[in-house]
Amino acid sequence: MDEVLTACSQCGGLLDVAYDWDRTPPPASLREFEQKWTRRWDPLCLSGVWRFRELLPFARPEQIVTIGEGQTLLQVADQVARFVGLDQGRLHLQYEGLNPSGSFKDNGMSAAFTHARGIGAKRAACASTGNTSASLALYCSVTQLAKAIVFIGSGKISFGKLSQALDYGALTVQIAGDFDDAMLRVQQVARELGIYLVNSVNPFRLEGQKTIMYRVLEALRWEVPDWIVVPGGNLGNSSAFGKAFAELRELGLIDRVPRLAVINAAGANTLFELFERRGLRWNKGQFAEPVIDDYYNQLTATERRAATIASAIEINRPVNLTKCLRALDICDGVVREVSDQEILDAKAQVGAGGLGCEPASAASVAGAKLLRSQGVIAPDERVVCILTGHQLKDPDATVAYHTTDQAKFNEVLGKRGVKRAAYANRAVPVSNDLDEIVKAIRLYS
Repeated sequence: MDEVLTACSQCGGLLDVAYDWDRTPPPASLREFEQKWTRRWDPLCLSGVWRFRELLPFARPEQIVTIGEGQTLLQVADQVARFVGLDQGRLHLQYEGLNPSGSFKDNGMSAAFTHARGIGAKRAACASTGNTSASLALYCSVTQLAKAIVFIGSGKISFGKLSQALDYGALTVQIAGDFDDAMLRVQQVARELGIYLVNSVNPFRLEGQKTIMYRVLEALRWEVPDWIVVPGGNLGNSSAFGKAFAELRELGLIDRVPRLAVINAAGANTLFELFERRGLRWNKGQFAEPVIDDYYNQLTATERRAATIASAIEINRPVNLTKCLRALDICDGVVREVSDQEILDAKAQVGAGGLGCEPASAASVAGAKLLRSQGVIAPDERVVCILTGHQLKDPDATVAYHTTDQAKFNEVLGKRGVKRAAYANRAVPVSNDLDEIVKAIRLYS
């Protein structure tokens, strides 16, 4: 616990936080966590991460860093279910956009900052497509625990997210390159300068992200759903979810695990390519590294960069790839890719149902629709789609999709291969005349 380690010094593989459950006994039943609902005056019970601290017992209560993360919502979404092709009452949307920084990242950041406090870190850094930088900057600003240093790629971050990092006072370093370049550099700089790294290579980040699944189970009154569908970018969430369910099953707190579906954007589809097309599997930890190396060498040789409107998952070299392979093995998982067109159409349907999300979030709904059309998901199965970030994280994409300005549409979306806005809710132009306004309202409402 006193060390800052993200990888094995011998093989370079990422590390897990592993618990001695004999020394830190978990509750006998998940229902015991319900006792904390009446103690919301206690910051550790209020937090949607730390009210489950018996399942991530790496910190003493006085070390814990919390700003009220995890006040999230699991909503039945029948309108979206019709779009996906599921029966009424069978689709649930887990909305992580209600976190303080507007994305799921706060779950892991709270856990990482708790470890950082325990070791006395003075500076913390990340590479980011946006959400991690916003979360890191927020936690640094609120807690005054460490100075935030954010690495972003050139032109690879939405203004909604960048504005958060700047407003919260982070030192923002924009390098020439994409997220993969920024990720490489931040790891080098962290080692060189002794800066605490909070990207999802940090095993404590994933401990916090496990709690998203605890809250899903809590909202379902501890019944395990049939499917968890999650966007796939750096693959931290899917890795954390697999670990969560493996531990709960090991502890006898659940009797089965759900199936896991990880959804790539077609323009950043490394996991889909390796898992579904090239047959890469966990294989009890003996995965075929040459398959990964060969594909990455192809990416380098062809100078292929990730390209998708879903900027939060615009990543070619996911750092949690092997942990995700393990999660897919634990949860009998599948991987799919969806186009930017499918993502934005799904996003419009999510919005019309009352929960605005950023494009990457909607990949989960688009993926569920694809899996339903393929007959992989049955219409009566209970499906939970993870909405990872708030609508205002990337408002340009939303406005461009619904706009009447074809030039704006082409500028933002056309270059991503988006040809139409099938579910657009366009503004109605009308002259500044009362009769004309009334006529328009009667016609369109």
